[in-house]
Order: sequence, then C-alpha cells, then structure tokens
Amino acid sequence: MQENEIVHYCQKCLAANSLGQDFCSRCGTRLMIVVEPASMRYDGLDPGTANDEHLLERISVLENRITRLTDRIERTLDLLLRQAQNSYLDRALLKSLIGLLTADEIIDGEKLERLWQKRCEQDSAEQEQNLRRDEIRSQILGNYHGPERTNFERLVSEGFLLLEDGALDNALRALQRAIELNPSNSTLVALVGEQFFRRGRTKLAREYLGRAVALLPEDNHVLLLLGLVCGDQGETEKARELIETATRRGGSSFAAHYGLGRLFAAEEKWQDALREFKRALTAKACPEAHYALGCLYYQLGEDEFATTHLQKATELDRAYVEAFSLLGLLYQRRGLEDLASQAFESATANFEPAATGRPILRPTAPEPFKTWIGKYKRLLTGGDRRLAEALREDALTALTKNNSQPKT
Repeated sequence: MQENEIVHYCQKCLAANSLGQDFCSRCGTRLMIVVEPASMRYDGLDPGTANDEHLLERISVLENRITRLTDRIERTLDLLLRQAQNSYLDRALLKSLIGLLTADEIIDGEKLERLWQKRCEQDSAEQEQNLRRDEIRSQILGNYHGPERTNFERLVSEGFLLLEDGALDNALRALQRAIELNPSNSTLVALVGEQFFRRGRTKLAREYLGRAVALLPEDNHVLLLLGLVCGDQGETEKARELIETATRRGGSSFAAHYGLGRLFAAEEKWQDALREFKRALTAKACPEAHYALGCLYYQLGEDEFATTHLQKATELDRAYVEAFSLLGLLYQRRGLEDLASQAFESATANFEPAATGRPILRPTAPEPFKTWIGKYKRLLTGGDRRLAEALREDALTALTKNNSQPKT
C-alpha cells in the first residue's frame, strides 16, 4: 500500500484496506463504510486528502464500538427477559402456595398481603433515605472551610455510619461534635434537629431546628418541622405562624394540615379543625387522615359522617385497631349492636399488645379529643401513637423538593 494512499479501516480488526475493497484483507469482514462511489474506482479521480483518511479512521472505529455496544445491549435485554420470566414464575408459585395455605386456614392471606406491602414501602423509603443521606453528607462536607477538615470529615463519616447502623445516640454525639467545629453548617444543624424530631425528642429538636431556621430562613422543610415541634410543646401561636408560612410557600402536606387541625382542636375551635383535617385528607388520602376526620365528626355528633370516614379507614387498613374500636362505639351510640359487635371483634382480632401496651376494651364513652389533649400531654402527638407516627413520617418527607432556597 502506498504511503499517501487513503485507506479504509476494518470495523472489526481495524486493519487498513485499500479504497474500494469490499472485504477486509486480514479477517474477511465485509467493510461497512462506503467511502466513495463505485464509479471512482474507474474514472481515476483524486482519492481525497489526508484529512479524509483521518475522518474515515474515526468513523470506522466508532462504528466498531457501536456494533459491540449493540451486542451487549441485546445480551442484556435477553438476560432481563429471562429474569422477568423467572420472577413471574416465582410469583405464580408463591401465589399458589399462599392460596393453598389460606384455603386450609393456616395463614391469613389479607394479613400477609398487608405485611408484604408494608415491607415493600419500608424498603423503598429506606432506599430513598439512603440516597438523601448521601446527598446531605456531600453538602455538609462541601460547606466546611475550616482548618480541622480531617477531624470534621471523620466525625461526619462516623455519624452517618452510625445512623445507618441504627445507633442513634452515638451518631448524634458524633454529629454534635462536628457542629462544634462548624456551628454555621446549616445542613448539619438541620440534620441533627431532624433526627431528634424523628425520635420524638422535642426539646433537643426545638434547639437545633431553631438554629437551622436562623441559618436557613427560606427552607420550608425545616420551617415545618420547627412549627410542629413548637406546637407539640404548646407554643400554639408561633407554631401556627411557622406551619402556615411553610405551607403557603412550599405547598400542602398531611403533616402541616393535621398539625394545624390538632392546634385548633386543642382550643376547641372545631370548625377550624374540621377544615384543616379535610385539607390533610386531600393532601394524603391515608387511613390516619380518615380516622382523624372520623374522630372529629364523632366529637361533633355527626354520626353518619363519622361512620363513613371510619369505614374508609378500616377499608384502607384492615388491621386499624383504633378505627375498629371507635367504629364499634359509634355503632353502639346509634343502637346498631350487631355491627358494633363485629367492629369490636375485628379490633380484638388485630390487637397486638406490643403495639399499644394495653388491651382492647369497650369504654362506655370514649371521646378521642379528651384523651388526646390534656394538661401534661403533647398537643400534636399525645394520645394516639399511630397518628403521632404518621405525623412524623409525613413531616420528614414533606417539602423536601420544593424549598424556596436549596440547602447549602
């Protein structure tokens, strides 16, 4: 081959071939790039320039890589299809097994389904939480510019590892020491306050969330958490102002409207509480939202509306003990003894002593808001553990993606 002759590189072995050659002289592969019309082989035209040779080389190499990538994608697709088929067969086998065990009354199919859905939701929430923690960790480290960076990074990394392992107390001690090295790190301060809020430790949550709001006054998520903590401690006016501001700027959430409803209920402003509970249901149609409305309608004597929402709560969660209990009491008040007995039986069947620490009884005159609110009880989380958990769970994820100002 002459020194200045334009060559056609093979897309498989990258061997140089003369222009117009159909097959590679080394491996015999059909050359796929057309670099000149067929007539040029005979009319004696100038074959091109050195720049053309360079471009042809690049195109040939690129085409070879695309071919290899296509092969890999095809193999991956085939593997995914086989895995999907195997998953379908496994699921069919499990459904058949569950159906057989349910028919023999060995297991409760509905309860198993509920447990499976709950586990899937927990796994999904845990994955999202881990992704968010990675992002927060990067923000915390990126926000530090002091002289003790090595020690700061060690404390932060130790704290995050302990959080993942569930060692909350040790994790928070490490993160608190990191805050001492960088008190103005708003993301770190907010994280510590959020962790105290998650565990219901309102006094410490109030301290750190207050510091975080001072550093990040436009962060609606932190603003909401601080408002809920203030409300739980009885600072109703400050709580209402913070929650309404966060809601106005960041949007509605179950936690915000349920919290406002509980504040109005504590002041016996029932119509205002009813408005907020309805908004909470609109924001998140969960069993707890229906149950809260059922309790309020029960308090107001609106038995039909109370029955509707309590029935909806038990339809969404067939193991909602408190909803079944109140529904039974409501039926008793309406004189429907048979339905009341069925509701109490459902409550008893789903009762788990470890969950509440007390047996299911048939109190003669239960009034939810009188048991929720008292001189020594927290205004937002007192009286009902499940509603308190629902409030915290929603608050921890609310307004995290639509803040007026991102965390830095």
